[in-house]
Amino acid sequence: MASCSASGSLARQLPLRLTTGAFFLNSGVSKLGADEATAEGLHQFAAHTYPFLGEQDAQKFVRLLAAGEIAIAAALLVPFVPAAVAGAAVTAFSAGTLGLYLRTPGMRQEGSLRPTEQGIALAKDFWLLGIGVALVVDGLDEHG
Repeated sequence: MASCSASGSLARQLPLRLTTGAFFLNSGVSKLGADEATAEGLHQFAAHTYPFLGEQDAQKFVRLLAAGEIAIAAALLVPFVPAAVAGAAVTAFSAGTLGLYLRTPGMRQEGSLRPTEQGIALAKDFWLLGIGVALVVDGLDEHG
């Protein structure tokens, strides 16, 4: 009976894991070929919200960001990685990017959580947060 429950959990998680994993894989692979201007732009944007990142080389920052996104993709796409582990990775990543959304001027409408046109790209990370938390809860439920 436990294997039926485990296969049911995987079937339930599959749409979340595949779509989110594909998203992270595409994002990470795209960043691997980032030119200097793209790397500088991403680095400056992140360092404005998280000043400790300012000390890092822009190209190295983007390579590490790409590697992190690809690692999250692998955790989501490889079925034997527990849902709670994959979900925790997605949750942590989305929490960091939501920090950019919440702290960067111009991303949200004045006095609101609603995104501006510029903020829409980061506002989607609320969905990623929900997906990550859902996978964590489902993964913990498997063992509880």
